[in-house]
Amino acid sequence: MRKIDTRNKSEWLFNGKVVPKKDIAEIIQRFNIQVNNLTQFLPQDRVCEFARLTPVQLLEETEKAVDPQLPIQHRALVEKSRELKNVKLSVERNGETLNQWKALNAELEKDVERVRQREELLVKVESMKKKLPWLKYDMEKAKYMESKEREKDARKKLDEAAKTLNGLREPIEKQKKEKSVLEAKCKKISSHMDENLKKRVALVESESHLGVQVRGKYNEMEDLRRQEESHQQRILKAKEDLATAELEFGNLPLFEPPKDELEKLGARILEQEDSANQKRYQKSEKERLLSQKKLSLRHCLDRLTDMENTHNKCLQALKKSGADKIFEAYQWLQEHRDEFNKEVYGPVLLEVNVSDRVHADYLEGHVPYYIWKSFITQDPGDRDFLVKNLRLFDVPVLNYMGDGRPNLPFQLSEEMHLLGIYSRLDQIFDAPNAVKEVLTGQCGLDRSYIGSKETDQKADELLKLHILDCWTPENHYRWSKSRYGDHFSASVEPVNRSSLLLCSLDLGEIEVMRSRKKELEESVAAFEGSLKSLQSELRYLEDEAAKLHKQREEIIKISQQEKRKRREMENLIAQRRRKLESMEKGDDLDTVMAKLIDQAAKCNIQRFHRAIELKNLLVEAVSYKRSLAETHMSSIEFDAKIRDLEIGLKEHEKFSMQASLHYECCKKDVEGCRQQLSVAKRHAESIAIITPELEKEFLEMPTTIEELEAAIQDNVSQANSILFLNNNILEEYEHRKRQIEALATKLEADNEELMRCLAEVDNLKENWLPTLRKLVAQINETFSRNFQEMAVAGEVSLDEHGKDFDQFGILIKVKFRQAGQLQVLSAHHQSGGERSVSTILYLVSLQDLTDCPFRVVDEINQGMDPINERKMFQQLVRAASQPNTPQCFLLTPKLLPDLEYSEACSILNIMNGPWIEQPSKVWSSGDCWGTVTGLLGESRC
Repeated sequence: MRKIDTRNKSEWLFNGKVVPKKDIAEIIQRFNIQVNNLTQFLPQDRVCEFARLTPVQLLEETEKAVDPQLPIQHRALVEKSRELKNVKLSVERNGETLNQWKALNAELEKDVERVRQREELLVKVESMKKKLPWLKYDMEKAKYMESKEREKDARKKLDEAAKTLNGLREPIEKQKKEKSVLEAKCKKISSHMDENLKKRVALVESESHLGVQVRGKYNEMEDLRRQEESHQQRILKAKEDLATAELEFGNLPLFEPPKDELEKLGARILEQEDSANQKRYQKSEKERLLSQKKLSLRHCLDRLTDMENTHNKCLQALKKSGADKIFEAYQWLQEHRDEFNKEVYGPVLLEVNVSDRVHADYLEGHVPYYIWKSFITQDPGDRDFLVKNLRLFDVPVLNYMGDGRPNLPFQLSEEMHLLGIYSRLDQIFDAPNAVKEVLTGQCGLDRSYIGSKETDQKADELLKLHILDCWTPENHYRWSKSRYGDHFSASVEPVNRSSLLLCSLDLGEIEVMRSRKKELEESVAAFEGSLKSLQSELRYLEDEAAKLHKQREEIIKISQQEKRKRREMENLIAQRRRKLESMEKGDDLDTVMAKLIDQAAKCNIQRFHRAIELKNLLVEAVSYKRSLAETHMSSIEFDAKIRDLEIGLKEHEKFSMQASLHYECCKKDVEGCRQQLSVAKRHAESIAIITPELEKEFLEMPTTIEELEAAIQDNVSQANSILFLNNNILEEYEHRKRQIEALATKLEADNEELMRCLAEVDNLKENWLPTLRKLVAQINETFSRNFQEMAVAGEVSLDEHGKDFDQFGILIKVKFRQAGQLQVLSAHHQSGGERSVSTILYLVSLQDLTDCPFRVVDEINQGMDPINERKMFQQLVRAASQPNTPQCFLLTPKLLPDLEYSEACSILNIMNGPWIEQPSKVWSSGDCWGTVTGLLGESRC
């Protein structure tokens, strides 16, 4: 059951339980419930549709309702019969075609013999052509051996240069080691000088201290002489002087030498010197790398200049090929280029760039020679001006008007891909638009295709794709259509090597070299900037080290001054204290003077010894200074020698670089020759593998390329002298012969397939047709009996059409009048009531044959007269009441009174309306229908 709420949402119930719609569909399929089958579910509005069913459709609906296997077998028979017809038609057509082809080949056999004679000559030519690539291989092998020898010589020179270079590097390393020893010696002498300086400073300080003492003694003696006052006054004056000196000494600030600061300054000085040494080393390395980069840049510029001179090579190649004044024409164009209205191109060879050597062979072989030396203008005035001035130089002038000729777009179809075609001639080169348009228009480059070795094997199929010109690595195929018929003639020519386009250089290589030049220039600029930066950093480090040295000397000077001042105060205090003590002791002036003179003499003796030691230290310092100067000069000499050796080393490095480049060039030449040799060998092996028999044949052929090509040409001329009206006669004969064999094989297979289809159709027909005939007979028997009770006559028959199983159908023929004839049931011959009677009787006839739970008939009695309706109802009750038949539902808004019902019949009244509540209660309590209708009338009132 399906419940639909006010929101138009559905809910499916099975035995009172909610289930998914998918389960309902499975249940319907399992019980063979076909809602769309008119023989199971026939609503009133589809009675006419049932009458409009064709016999074929009626048969399909009946089969579905009675037995699910019957429509499957029927569809299989229909499919097999169609397959049988197709196979039969194919056999007939193939048989006719086979006979026609055999007759055509019989007519061609006379001319085939002459073709075979020509083929023998061509086979001989092919045999000669097999030797030609091997002769070219021998020539390439000789070139390879020569390049190998050049590479060997270049390698020998490179080894010698490397050996010489290593021999020059060893003395440089030795000199550097000796220089490092001298630098260590300089450092050692510098440390001795520092120690000597410290000793001299100590001696100077000691001498200064003794000098102060001496001057103090002299001053004291002078004071003693000048003093004329009393002894007590002198003592008092001495005490005051001593107190003043002690007070002044006490007021002196305590000075501690900044040892930590000096140590830090010393560490910073060492650090700055180490950094400066590192920067000097980095600077020397950068200078060496910069020199190498500049050398590489110079070589790169030379190489780029050679590359950019390729135009001259191309012009030289044109001159050698016959354009004697091409240089003069090109020079004239360059000098007068500003006199033209639009851009002028030429010669064409200079404007075309082909990156692939094989493609260059194709393009040069396809384009006529005169175009390569032509000049192209884009204005009629420019053309006339150029023709007038270049007439003496014997060069063609072409004018491009830009007429808008559409280029054929290159589209690689699947068929082309299968044949090995991968490009077209107008797609393989770069050139200015005007040049490319002229080449394409003049030479038809957009109609010439490029294939691979696979295309050589399938060349016969190119014409099917309307390809009339094709290049492969070995051959150039061309087809031309006859003016007097529809047949085509083909020509095959070998691919010649390019001699003009290979003089031009790939622009990509020039761009790579320019990129290399730019990189080297940037690298040189970067190194120079780095050197400047290192120089600035080194200068900064040296300045910082000088500042630190100066700062340390100032600290040492201040420390010495403070020490000297303190010692002088201490000596002054000691002197005054001794003076006071001597005055207090009461010694006389002479004794004191004698003591002071003696003390002053001792101090002078000590000062003398200090002076002698200072003199010795000065002599030692001078010797250290001289030794340091000599060592430093030796180090400078080593620097000069190292620089000279490095200059020589750089020259040899340049020579070694040139030798290396020469070796690389030779290596590339060897590799190129090896590749060409390998290509030549592969090409030769692809043409023919040398066997003892073939080698024996080669011995009988000419031994030079020129003689062999002449022999090939002679044999080709003899073969071409054999003329035919149809050059493709042998190909057509062989092709048709293969077609005959293939068609005969196919015809045999089709005959076997025809017999198999006949057997399958007969087998299916034996299973299906008797069952269907029996079923129709049963339906006819029941239908005729029932129809006789209601009308005059009726029958159901099977409309057979031999093996056209898709035309089989069921014909319902009825007659409602004695004077009439049996007529097929249709909307044109019967009224609506008659169609309803016929339809319900046919459904009744299916009642005991249908395998389904129930059947539904909706308002089938509408439009019937009471007599037919009553008869129809009786037959429907009788058929539905039989055992083992489907349950039958008759939906109708009315029934005739006094109808006969069986025990198997049930009447269900559907109540609906605004006054249904009370009658439904009465009805459910079991009261009679009159009570219900009475209540219904009262509720309306």
